[in-house]
Amino acid sequence: MRGAWLILQQEQAEDYVLASGVARTVGDLARVAFACVGLEAERYLRVDPALVRAPEKTPSVGDPERARERLGWEPEVSFEELVERMVRADLALS
Repeated sequence: MRGAWLILQQEQAEDYVLASGVARTVGDLARVAFACVGLEAERYLRVDPALVRAPEKTPSVGDPERARERLGWEPEVSFEELVERMVRADLALS
């Protein structure tokens, strides 16, 4: 939310990307999420090769350079921490 707050403080409206700049896969997300509850994702998930897309020529990765340069913004929560927060929040609802 700090990044959103910094954007709102700007006199001129512009587009900013708040991202890590690091590519992640659905598999990365699954491995981290399962690890949060002490499980190995590979034991529970199966990949259907018929449903796997070919890699994109240009990977979809958020470029936070403008936010870094103009706002002094840096990510404060790691991918792993964010996924763990999401898993813990979901478990709390169960």
